[in-house]
Amino acid sequence: MTVYESLRKRIMSEITISDFQGLIRRMYFEKDLERGAEATFLWLMEEIGELAAAIRSGTEAELRGEFADVIAWITTIANIKGIDLTKAVQEKYGSGCPGCGNFICNCPDNIKP
Repeated sequence: MTVYESLRKRIMSEITISDFQGLIRRMYFEKDLERGAEATFLWLMEEIGELAAAIRSGTEAELRGEFADVIAWITTIANIKGIDLTKAVQEKYGSGCPGCGNFICNCPDNIKP
């Protein structure tokens, strides 16, 4: 089994943030790098708008697709900027809520943790 076949098999059952970031990098990195972070951010904003519409009146399948698109575009920008998303998530949320430090947030509702 090749590396790509192995990855495809994992994607069909479970995928880590690192796996997904690598997959997006392999599929799109050259195009993404040429487009640049600023233009890619505009694509992300378009996808956010599509997600908003799906939240208002979309089907479950449409929601799944739009959530996946938003995650893919965020991952693309991280790749362009050289950010390891697994490390970023671990650093920010690995010890609990960034606001209160607990694994079940108890920050006041009027602040963003």
